[in-house]
Amino acid sequence: MLHIFDVDHTVIGKSSMGHFLREALKCGLVRPWQVRQLPLEWLKYKAGRLDMDFIEKAVALLAGIEESDLERIAGTCFDRRIMRDVYPGAARLIRDARERGERVIFASASFRFVIRPLERFFGIDESLACELEFRDGRTTGRLVGRSLLGSKKKDAVQEWLERNGEPAGGVSFYSDSYLDIPTLELCGRPVAVNPDRRLAREAEKKGWEILRFERPGRASGAPGIEA
Repeated sequence: MLHIFDVDHTVIGKSSMGHFLREALKCGLVRPWQVRQLPLEWLKYKAGRLDMDFIEKAVALLAGIEESDLERIAGTCFDRRIMRDVYPGAARLIRDARERGERVIFASASFRFVIRPLERFFGIDESLACELEFRDGRTTGRLVGRSLLGSKKKDAVQEWLERNGEPAGGVSFYSDSYLDIPTLELCGRPVAVNPDRRLAREAEKKGWEILRFERPGRASGAPGIEA
């Protein structure tokens, strides 16, 4: 059995890049003008009108940052923010799967350097995430390949499964977002985690499993499960 988890609002309560950018702004690695469009994009996402090439366009504003600085701030961000934001219910699912000898990976539209500390925390050896291009130790303002927004995540997961000889029918995929409906449809066991309204409607219509996790610090037992 293979378990693939989206990260933001699925394994952690908030956005991993949001956590990272707060830390990066605090230390001056990123300037406010570089992220000024993000509130508008969030509103577009909530309205179901997100530009699916948004990440490819936004990374141009990060050109010239040293890779070592990104990794350093990502480590600090994990220790101060992300680790405290992990859903206890998600942590139990991941650890229980690993104890049974089942493989777990992440598939996230966040950046790999942000996700890597979370991989280490859970002992996960591989993930699918957005990759920044680097030259001479600095960002070029481009991605390696494509982002993992919407159907592009489905394509990335499908390609990974084919490379690794894993049948999609044996995959449990967990996500909170309507953007991941194509990937949920691909996998044999789709699981909606704290789903947004559009995903909740789709999950109820198709009879997908729904998990609702308590926020960190408020968990009172095992995660609830709906048929």
